[in-house]
Amino acid sequence: MVEGCTLQESFAIQWRVTKALVMREILDRYGRHNIGFMWMFFEPMLFTLAVTALWTVAGMGHGSDFPIVAFAITGYSPVLLWRNMPSRCEKAVQANHTLMHHRNVKLMDIYASRLLLEGGGATISFFLLTIFFGSLGWVSMPYNLLEVAFGWIMMAWFGCSLAILVGASAERLEFIGILWHPTSYILFPLSGAAFSVDTLPPAFQTAVLYVPMVHAVECIREGFLGPLYTAHYDLSYLACWNLALSILGCAQMRYVSRKIIA
Repeated sequence: MVEGCTLQESFAIQWRVTKALVMREILDRYGRHNIGFMWMFFEPMLFTLAVTALWTVAGMGHGSDFPIVAFAITGYSPVLLWRNMPSRCEKAVQANHTLMHHRNVKLMDIYASRLLLEGGGATISFFLLTIFFGSLGWVSMPYNLLEVAFGWIMMAWFGCSLAILVGASAERLEFIGILWHPTSYILFPLSGAAFSVDTLPPAFQTAVLYVPMVHAVECIREGFLGPLYTAHYDLSYLACWNLALSILGCAQMRYVSRKIIA
């Protein structure tokens, strides 16, 4: 809360700051030309479409009981949350250091503006892809929309907390940001995007379920495909990861705000 302001006035100031930072990020990242800010959700759409086309041409869905298009959408769209968010928060302070001289602009505002853009773009992309392929008859509408939404929110929470932790830690230790990129490539095939837990041998199932992102992907797929999909997940396990990452991320952000930016 801003000192000397009521709660309502503080929220109004916070909203103006966040909105201004989001607009600044859109202009800096996408500019005013061509399709501009629409690239925010066209970029993840093109990525998911490319993967879907590749899988379809390669016949990777042959023999499975669920449609390959739906499998690709529910697998690769969530990846854009946990993989892209930390990359956007890395070096965010360096790019916006001059804004820190404004007393109403805090480090959390910088991170929030970038996370809103990434999360919003991925969410719009997921929604439009579902509508697009649904209109073509290639996928059915989600079997349980609330379950899909809850799994998506849990993945977004994971992505945001991980992004703040990686971004703030990279301000203290530069090698953290350097290590994140190869780490994200290693985690990508383990995140559940390209496989179903139920099709794995029991020993592998136990191993991959230690990876937190798998639980959100499995929840989203179960809500999307319904009885066609046998899911294996524990959202309480994912919630523990999210809470731990949130606490660590906030602690790192507090340290950076006081010791490095100040």
